[in-house]
Amino acid sequence: MSDSGLEHAPDEIKLAVDLIYLLESHDVAPETVLKALAIVQSDFERKLHQEE
Repeated sequence: MSDSGLEHAPDEIKLAVDLIYLLESHDVAPETVLKALAIVQSDFERKLHQEE
């Protein structure tokens, strides 16, 4: 995706691209990334439910 395309992308796409870049640039193992993302997802789902 070009920068100009990303400029108009939804925030979640921009964040995903940033996270992918960060993780890949630090050579984080895919298994570690997936385990960490599961923890992050659980945490943010808990926060979302607390707001309701």
